[in-house]
Amino acid sequence: MPSHATNLASPWLVVNRPVPHARLRLFCFPYAGSGAVVYRTWPNDLPSEIELCAAQLPGRENRYREAPLTRLAEVVAALANAMQPRLDLPFAFFGHSLGGLISFELAHYLRQHHGKEPAQLFVSARRAPHIPEPFPPIHQLPNDEFIAQMQKRYGGIPQAILQAPDLLLAMLPMLRADFALFEDYVFSKPAPLDCPITAFGGSRDKIVSPEDLAAWREHTTAPFTQRMLEGDHFFLRSAPSLIVREVAQQLLRRLQEEPAAQIL
Repeated sequence: MPSHATNLASPWLVVNRPVPHARLRLFCFPYAGSGAVVYRTWPNDLPSEIELCAAQLPGRENRYREAPLTRLAEVVAALANAMQPRLDLPFAFFGHSLGGLISFELAHYLRQHHGKEPAQLFVSARRAPHIPEPFPPIHQLPNDEFIAQMQKRYGGIPQAILQAPDLLLAMLPMLRADFALFEDYVFSKPAPLDCPITAFGGSRDKIVSPEDLAAWREHTTAPFTQRMLEGDHFFLRSAPSLIVREVAQQLLRRLQEEPAAQIL
């Protein structure tokens, strides 16, 4: 089924490898402090039927001059608007950590406002949305305390950045904004989605437990799958090919099981 979408350009979405005759689009959402570059290698492991569109939020990479957003509702509404021309095909969502929460809220927003749901939702290193954050908020702490708490909890800032104070200081507004997105999040108790949900977790993740992942089962009326992979909270960076192959296999099965018109 070829795409007939027009006016596709948007700063909110990065498509490094367009697929003119794609049968499905995979929208990917990055974790806090990152951008579309996280998914730059994924098209190498995707079949020709799937086009990858990576979300690019303000305040990072090619949008570093823009003020980052601090309210999840604003992010979701802007993404939904940017995605409209690309929803002419069946689509799926993948989100890691903060990206998992964004993808969940976006799926509900599209169902409520546009009558569409993803064919499948993949969440990674993210507790189910009804489970409260286990830590007190840190996004308003002084710089030194904020950085120390980020490293203590997640350890996700590369040493190269930690050793470059000017670069780290420049990133702080974006990092604070991203933390605000999930620290200020309030679960609204929407009805479960009708699409399958797959939850990925890291075997050594100290932030998100297997039980946190299993709780995603409550948010779908369709099948739920839980997959544990070797790694810590950022296993996405250590085993990207393994994850993308698993995602691709599940999406291809979905395309084979149901006609495209039925999973739009």
